[in-house]
Amino acid sequence: MNQDWEDRVAAAWATLDTYPEEEAADFRAVIDALVAELPDDSPLGPFEQACAWDSTGHSDKAVPLYREALARGLTGYKGRRAKIQLSSSLRNTGQAEEGVKLLTPELDAPSDELDDAVRATLALCLSSLGRDREGLSLVLGALAPHLPRYRRSMANYARALVESED
Repeated sequence: MNQDWEDRVAAAWATLDTYPEEEAADFRAVIDALVAELPDDSPLGPFEQACAWDSTGHSDKAVPLYREALARGLTGYKGRRAKIQLSSSLRNTGQAEEGVKLLTPELDAPSDELDDAVRATLALCLSSLGRDREGLSLVLGALAPHLPRYRRSMANYARALVESED
């Protein structure tokens, strides 16, 4: 879609926290109205709707929409966001193993600003499966580069958490 549409979507998202919980449907209606402007086969429509359902506490309704967006070919930055958010929603709906399968390949994807979100969400999915050491390893590995000191130590500790399991 064009930049005007993207700007209006961003403006709508900027208002999310102004909606009380009991008016969440009103926020979703704003997103639905923007989605109605898109071509019927656009992957952006189900993606934005999934985000709206997810952000208003309905992971169960978001899951099929994220899947639809990805099936329609959502790629790039928003495609990666969809995978992260779908994995989180899968975890919330008791399907953490599927979230792990979806996100694990993202560890080897080209690096971007979503890398830490991939690791954090994957860590939550792993923890839901009782694989806390692996999750902690991912989180420490993601945190280490941001530390003013102890980067090398934390990175080594992160590796040791999973190496000792082998």
